[in-house]
This record gives sequence, C-alpha cells and structure tokens, in this order.
Amino acid sequence: MVARHLISTDDLTDDDLMSIVDSAVEFGEREADPRGRLPGVVAGIYFRKTSTRTRAAFSTGALRLGAQLVSFGPGELQTNTGETSEDTGRVFSRMLDVLVARTAERGAEMRAWAQQDRMSVINAMSHEEHPTQALADLTTLQRQFKRIDDLRVLYVGEGNNTAASLALSLTRYPGTYLELRTPPGYGLSEDVSARATALAARSGATVIERHHMVGLPLNLDAVYTTRWETTGTIKTDPDWRVRFAPFQVTGELWEHSPKAVFLHDLPARRGEEVTADVLDGPMSIAFDQAENKLHSAMAILQWCR
Repeated sequence: MVARHLISTDDLTDDDLMSIVDSAVEFGEREADPRGRLPGVVAGIYFRKTSTRTRAAFSTGALRLGAQLVSFGPGELQTNTGETSEDTGRVFSRMLDVLVARTAERGAEMRAWAQQDRMSVINAMSHEEHPTQALADLTTLQRQFKRIDDLRVLYVGEGNNTAASLALSLTRYPGTYLELRTPPGYGLSEDVSARATALAARSGATVIERHHMVGLPLNLDAVYTTRWETTGTIKTDPDWRVRFAPFQVTGELWEHSPKAVFLHDLPARRGEEVTADVLDGPMSIAFDQAENKLHSAMAILQWCR
C-alpha cells in the first residue's frame, strides 16, 4: 500500500475528508471498535513544540488501534547536527509506518519527509495549518448537530493555523456559513482566504472575514475562538493586546444566538480570549471537542494506512 499523507487539508478529497469525519463519529459513538485495526504498524511521534491534546490523542489512538509507538524529543534527531530533512525522512521511512509531527514552523519540512511512499506523514500543526484540529472540529459539529451542512459558525480571534484549517474544511460542506472576525493585521493569509473562497463557491457555502466586532451575524449554531498566542509563535507588536481586546468572546454573543454552542481548541486563558462564564458554562462543548481529537486521530491513522 502506498502511504497517504495529511500535511494540508488540500491532501484530502471531499470524500476523504467526510469519510474521516464519519469514521471519527463512529469511534466516538462506540459504533466501531478500534482494536486490532493497525496490527504491526509502528507510529513515530515527533513534537518540537508543546502539545497536550494532539500528542495524547495520536499516542492513545495509535495504541488503541493496535499500533506501536516510538517517540522522539525536539533535540534528539541528527537534523540538529546538519542532516537534511530529506535524508531524515528517507531514513524514517525505512523504519516507521507513520510519522506524526508538530513543528509549528513552515510545512516545507514535512513535505520533504513525505518525498517517499512508504511512511505516512501527518501534520500535527505547522505554522500555516492545523488540519488534524479541523477534523476534530468537524467531528464535534457532526456529533453535536448530527449534520454539518447548513451550519452557521462564527470564528472570533486571530486568523491562525486553526482558523485557516477550519476555513479550508468547513467550506466543503454545502450551505455552511463561516464568518471570521479577526483583528486588523491578524487575519487569514491571502492564500488561505482565496482557497477557502474557491471551496465555498464550489460547494455552495459562504465564508466572510471582517476586522471588527460590529453587526455580528445572528442565529448562529456555534461560536469558536482560540488562544491569542498561538503555540510556537511570538507577536512582535508591543500593542497587540490592545488590537485583540475587542475580540474577546463573552456571554453577550449569545444574546441573538441563544442555542449556539461554544468551541475552543484549547488550551484556553480565561479572561483573555474568552470569559470563564462562557468556557465553563452550559454552552461550552470545548472539552467534548478535546475528546474528539482522540476519535479523529484514530480515523486519520486508519485512513493513512
């Protein structure tokens, strides 16, 4: 079998993406037994940046599927002494079946590792995208609403890798409405915006980005935010918190969307991007969302192999 890679949501066809979400839902609803699905598979876990949910999800998921794990620390590879990423990938591919990696840097390194067809490479977060988070988000929405088509989602905060992957995946579902409210200078990249717009036009979805908090959309199904300081990044603008302050998620957002659920990819900082009454309140399904990272991780691993 030729290995399949997940470095960007672009690596997935619509059928692939929806199939992974369906499988994740089956795992989450206990409609599918993961045991013994990946016998003999060896999965490498390589995280150069901090991780709680994603690392735990893929490590636990691989074990539940019957795979074995090999973990690498950020300072343990010979890339630190000058070996090329291409050579590292070629060596890994002779020993591992899957490599789950978080670099929080540009995705070119993962593409270099993927220049072979033996070992699957899974992007557990790069600077540009966080595709495994998007699949967990879609799984959460599917489990919550029993559908994704026609859902109305508001994303508030930085146009970071989580926002990018959400925009590049939710827009594949017909009739969905995604509005992003991002601080000036901290929106989606032009490339991501163009790709998401093209996907929305093809599927009949809508994606809009605005840089203020005036005139928010009504009758939302979900409100989503992320930490203002994305893992592995540092903001150089000394006044960035002033720009972000109006974009805090508070209970006022539920005035015209009382049935909306709250999503957060975690970790969260109560009192910054979201108030405690929202994160810990009845509208929050953020910790269900975290659990769904496990179910989606198992579905991704199964798809890759």
